[in-house]
Amino acid sequence: MVDLEFQIPTAFDPFEEAAKESAGAPGAKEYVHIRIQQRNGKKSLTTVQGLPKEFSYDKILKSLKKEFCCNGNVVQDKELGKIIQLQGDQRKNVHHFLVNSNLVKKDQIKIHGF
Repeated sequence: MVDLEFQIPTAFDPFEEAAKESAGAPGAKEYVHIRIQQRNGKKSLTTVQGLPKEFSYDKILKSLKKEFCCNGNVVQDKELGKIIQLQGDQRKNVHHFLVNSNLVKKDQIKIHGF
């Protein structure tokens, strides 16, 4: 009798490797959200959420405050993590700052608000 060697095919998922790469890559599908919150009257706050964790939020805040001549702080939220708050409507300014300083790519930023 002839002895044939063959392998029984196992469950092969061709997309398994791509899923692991996208899940493990920092900031692959994560967005930086820039929002505006209305306070009383004409006053408003700009919030920046979702920056990568390896960045120093204090240094970014210091640069933003100096660049746009506004006040701000870093707030720690239980669910959302660290959030940068700035006085006034700084959405476009923050967008240009983050893209021009190569902190995040243009397609990773979402601007919310009215």
